[in-house]
Amino acid sequence: MSFFDKIFGGKEQPSEDKKSFWKKIESEQDLANALEKSFENRIAIFKHSTSCFISKTVLRNFEKEIESSNQKADLYYLDLLAYRPISNKIAEDLDVTHQSPQLIVIENGKAINNASHQDISADQLI
Repeated sequence: MSFFDKIFGGKEQPSEDKKSFWKKIESEQDLANALEKSFENRIAIFKHSTSCFISKTVLRNFEKEIESSNQKADLYYLDLLAYRPISNKIAEDLDVTHQSPQLIVIENGKAINNASHQDISADQLI
């Protein structure tokens, strides 16, 4: 890894290197399953642009926060460049304006909180 990759994030890590608490959303069925899960307990969807430095930085900071917290929400990860139609469906179905990066907190099938960029925090899950 080059010096600049260490500073600016370099290439996106392979998906198997993602933190173990993430559940991926890669299909409309994955989204439907996540929304169904929100009726059992609170969930959050992190919409991430894999080509954006700001999004990478926010994702890393959020992951560090989550690792040191005792949050109980199920966390879902969406690569919005690879799955843009699903990202659009989330925005439409939950009536939340699309942004990137974005964290959407969902309870009982409805968005109860959302934030973008530096406003994303594990505190939103409480």
